[in-house]
Amino acid sequence: MTVTYVIDGSQVTGLERFWNVVGEAVNGPGGYFGRNPDSFADCLRGGMGTPDDGDFVIEWRDHARSARALGHEETARYLRGLLGRADPSNLPRLREELARAGAGLGPTLFDRLLEIIRDETPAGTLRLR
Repeated sequence: MTVTYVIDGSQVTGLERFWNVVGEAVNGPGGYFGRNPDSFADCLRGGMGTPDDGDFVIEWRDHARSARALGHEETARYLRGLLGRADPSNLPRLREELARAGAGLGPTLFDRLLEIIRDETPAGTLRLR
């Protein structure tokens, strides 16, 4: 039986709030389902609340609102936070991504989250509403 997890996009006001919303959608109040892109990808692979057989759907309602909240401004904020922790070899790439996000260009956090879901789950798992 397919399990459906509903992300209420109207509740996503930034990246930190996204982690809370998706955690609660999958694992109930206070639930965890990643707190950064890498751990989110790990959770999507199984063992963190989704069915072992992988038979689940992520229905992202009001995704357009989430897309705005996780847009270029939030992407730039996230990238600025990474600068202080990044390996020096990654700094040129991060600075370039930050400059692009600051100019309203390039992929956003929303784009990246969609990419992670699509990469880590079977086709058709993600339903944008």
